[in-house]
Amino acid sequence: MKGLSYILFFLGIFTISQVNYAQVDFNKTPDDDLGINEDAFQEQFFDALMHKGMENYDKAVVALEKCIAIDKNPAVLYFELGKNYMKLKNFGAAEDALKTAVNKAPDNEWYLDELYGYYISQNELDKALKTVRQLVQYHPDYKEDLATLYVKMEKYDDALELLDELDASFGISAARDVLRNRVYKATGREKEQIENLESRVDKNPKNEANYLALIYRYSEQGETEKAFETAQELLKIKPNSQVVHLALYKFYLDKNDTNAAIKSMKTVVQSNAIKPDAKLKVLSDFVNFVKLHPQFEQDLVEATALLDNTTDAKTVTDLGQYYLQKGDKQNALKHFNEALKRDIDNFSILKTVLLLHVDLKQFKEAKTKSDLAIQKYPAQPLVYLIHGVALNELQELKEAITVLESGLDWIVDDTNMEADFYKELSKAYSALSNTVKAKAFMDKANALKP
Repeated sequence: MKGLSYILFFLGIFTISQVNYAQVDFNKTPDDDLGINEDAFQEQFFDALMHKGMENYDKAVVALEKCIAIDKNPAVLYFELGKNYMKLKNFGAAEDALKTAVNKAPDNEWYLDELYGYYISQNELDKALKTVRQLVQYHPDYKEDLATLYVKMEKYDDALELLDELDASFGISAARDVLRNRVYKATGREKEQIENLESRVDKNPKNEANYLALIYRYSEQGETEKAFETAQELLKIKPNSQVVHLALYKFYLDKNDTNAAIKSMKTVVQSNAIKPDAKLKVLSDFVNFVKLHPQFEQDLVEATALLDNTTDAKTVTDLGQYYLQKGDKQNALKHFNEALKRDIDNFSILKTVLLLHVDLKQFKEAKTKSDLAIQKYPAQPLVYLIHGVALNELQELKEAITVLESGLDWIVDDTNMEADFYKELSKAYSALSNTVKAKAFMDKANALKP
C-alpha cells in the first residue's frame, strides 16, 4: 500500500508539473549529450518531489538546486523551492524563490496565490495587497480577500465600496456582512449600518434575514420601538414566520403582555427552523421570568416538555435551581438528575443530587450514587461523608466507619466538614454500643464545631 501511495502521489504532482514546465520532455529518448542533462534533470526533479512528499524539505531543496544548476529557466523550480523553504521556515529564501517564479511566469495564478499566502502568513499586508490586486483578475473570490485586507489595513471606505460591489454582483453574503459589521463598529457608523439594512428590507421585503438583522441593530442601538415595529411588520408579511418570535417574545415580556410572550416562547421551542442554542436562551429567560411570576409555572413546564432532549445541562440546572428555591425538592432533584445525564462530569451537579437524596431521606439512592462518586472522585471528602451518612441510616455501621475514616484523610482546612465526619463516626459507634469511641468522636466534633 505504501508503494501504491507514492505512485499515486507522483502521478498527481507530475501531471501538475508538466503543465507548468513544458520545456523538458520527460518521455523523450536521449540521442545526444543534451539527453544526459534531461535525464539528470528528471531524476533530481523526481527526487525533489519524493523528498517533499516524505517531508524531507532540506533534501528537496538540494535536489531543486541541482535542477536549477542544469536549467535555471523553468518557473516551477522556484515555485517548488519557495514552498519547501516555507516548510523549513526560511522565510527570506521562500519569498525570493516565489518572487522569481512569479517574475518568470507573471500570468500563473498559482504562483501568485502562493506568494500572496506567504505575505499573509508574514503579516506583510502592503505586499499582500499588491499581490491580491493581481489575483483579482483571475477569480472574483479574490475580491473577498481584498476586502478583508482593506479592513485589516483600516482602509474602511475602500472596503465598503468593494463590499457594495460584491453584494450587487453576487447577492448578500453572511461572511461579507461580518466584514461590514467590523467596519461599522470600528468607524462608529451605526446610522450607516442601519440605513444599509433598511435599504435591504425595502429591496427584498420577503427576506426574513434582513428583517432580523435590522431588528437586532435597532435593539442594539436602544431603538426598541422601531425594533418591535419591524418585528410586527415581518409578521404581517410572513404570518407563519417562526424565527421572528425570537425577538417578539422579549418585546412582549418587556411590555408585560405575558400571554403573547408565552405564545411566542412556545412557538420558538417547537420550531424546526430555530437552532437549539437560541431556544435554550429563550427558555432560560423564561425561567428567570417565572421566578418573579410563579403563576406562570405551568407554562414553563409545558415549554420544557416541548424541548425534550434538546435542552442542555445549564438550562435544566437553572430549572432545578428554580424548584429548589421554591422548596420543591422532588422536582429540583428530577431536573438535577436530568442535568447530570447531559453533563456527567459536572461535580457541582452531582454534589447537589447527592445532598438532595439525603435531604429527601432517599438513602439507598444516596448510597449507590455516592459509592460510584468515590470511585470517580477519590479525593473529594464530601462524597465519603454522604456515603457514610447513607450507610449509617441503613444501619450498615461497620462499612460506614470504614468509609468515614477513609474520607477524613482527604479533608484540607475545613473544620466544619471534619466535625461532621466525627459526628457520623460517633453515631456509628454509638449504634454499635461502643460508648467510649462514640464519646471520643463527639468530643472531637464539639471541639471543632461547638
